[in-house]
Amino acid sequence: MHMDRRAWLATTAALAALPLQARAAPESRTLHWAFRVAETGFDPPQIADVNSAMVAASIFEAPLTYDYLARPVKLRPQTAEALPEISADFRRFTFRIRPGIFFADDPVFKGKPRELVAQDFVYSIKRFYDPRINSEHLYIFQNAKLLGLTELRDKAIKAKQPFDYDTEVEGLRAIDRYTLRVVLAEPHPRMPYDFANPSLTGAMAREVVEAYGDDITAHPVGTGPFRLGAWRRGSSVELLRNPRFREQLFEAEPAPDDAQAQAIARQLAGKRLPLVDRVQISVIIEEQPRWLAFLNGDVDVLEMPRQFATQAIPNGRVAPHLARKGVVAQTVLRPEMFHTFFNMDDAVIGGLSEAKVALRRAIALAWDEDEKLRLLDQGMGIAAQSVVSPFTSGYDEAYRSTMSEHNPTRAKALLDLYGYVDRDGDGWREMPDGKPLVLRMASTPDQRQRSVNELWRKQMAAVGLRMQFDVANWPELLKMSRSGTMMMWSFTWVAESPDGSTNLGIAYGPNKGESNDSHFVLPAYDRLFEQQKVLPDGEARNALIHEAKNMLAAYMPYKAHSHTIVTDLVHPWVKGHLRHPFMRDLWRYVEVGA
Repeated sequence: MHMDRRAWLATTAALAALPLQARAAPESRTLHWAFRVAETGFDPPQIADVNSAMVAASIFEAPLTYDYLARPVKLRPQTAEALPEISADFRRFTFRIRPGIFFADDPVFKGKPRELVAQDFVYSIKRFYDPRINSEHLYIFQNAKLLGLTELRDKAIKAKQPFDYDTEVEGLRAIDRYTLRVVLAEPHPRMPYDFANPSLTGAMAREVVEAYGDDITAHPVGTGPFRLGAWRRGSSVELLRNPRFREQLFEAEPAPDDAQAQAIARQLAGKRLPLVDRVQISVIIEEQPRWLAFLNGDVDVLEMPRQFATQAIPNGRVAPHLARKGVVAQTVLRPEMFHTFFNMDDAVIGGLSEAKVALRRAIALAWDEDEKLRLLDQGMGIAAQSVVSPFTSGYDEAYRSTMSEHNPTRAKALLDLYGYVDRDGDGWREMPDGKPLVLRMASTPDQRQRSVNELWRKQMAAVGLRMQFDVANWPELLKMSRSGTMMMWSFTWVAESPDGSTNLGIAYGPNKGESNDSHFVLPAYDRLFEQQKVLPDGEARNALIHEAKNMLAAYMPYKAHSHTIVTDLVHPWVKGHLRHPFMRDLWRYVEVGA
């Protein structure tokens, strides 16, 4: 069911006054979902946003996955027969791929079933190294140091020739038809987590990629439970059941004291996945139309828009008008970190000199995260002390730093000390050399971001800093970020695994231009990152991570703002929905209308 977006806006007052009307006859095999940010495409090496990753995770499959209900999280086999064999030094990982798994049908296969084999994973991972693709996620594999692949990439770059997919390298090989082996230059104890992420290690068929060429982002073909149906870019995405999907029955191991997970386990026990035939996704950027779509029953599960928190869950309880209709609320802390990065190559705000560090720290001190959480987020978040996300290694609830400190007086003192003063009497501070000082923040055009921008403008003005905003849509902002042409930008960094190294990697020098949006380069920090990465989880590694977090708070290439608390509102005809900290592949477990 659809409602025109203009109609939603025109009838806001009337709909808000009406009682919630459940869909009279829910489409029992269709799940209706809403994205608040447009997708960008479904080719794993080119994916740059969470929503595209969610779609891809329902199409492509990695060797491993997570137990849907186990907390703490637990790895399980997906297309592999079992968890990998791991050498004692954490440098060699061997995966046995299950025979009899087939890709979804596609004209490229000419009517013949196409079996998944180990070589498909070799090819798919090699694509991240292809200079022509220029994947922003290459750093994950580069940091893992798969033997021979960086050299293969460098050879293509130096010779200005196509990447050589056919040369075998020691670090990534198909030993036989169903055996994949990964060999690293140094220990990486948490490497298996990368093989539970379909956006990184989901298998693609080489003949499909080569047939569709530059249009591959619109032709994802995988072994997962769904295939791409209709797609209207930036508007809607349709996923349809993959008829070739193997028999997969629901199983999970929830904690004995987790009543909610235990109930889901009983509901879904032994059922064949996926539980719906179709997933219909609408892109609804503004909060009000998204909220009304849920009230109308046009969206089955909704991440509650924060501006409607008092209407939906006053005092933390489901509002009576929703509770009477059976709507339930699921509130969780997400493994993500909302932050602002400062471009370290920018002439105004970048650099490691004391004056530039002082400017960034003053901006951070002038920002009041508690005010934002209170006024704009309805308290749905906690102030961040570091860039490391909850539920990942290295996150420490007891850790405290200046990252979350709000102190305008100290901000003014820093600016005065380093010569950022008002020289011409216009009320705004200038640079130490007398040139204009204008902070420029990149921004999306939606109403919520406009409110955030006004808060930025007010809080910076309170310490004499002038601020302007460069407004563009999400895909354009991503391009600007990759090219290093923006001064500042705020967005959410979502942890993709329980490995806190991923978050720390956003400041690792060799990741500059990839995950390191700030272009921060500091050898002392790089050494800490490299030392913690090779250690198993434990006190020694935690101590290094602690020192790395302190270093980022001192130099402030990133201002970590908050960790998000989200509430999902779920209609009564939906069963099985439960957020997982790291899984993107959720829709195969959700049942509608049964």
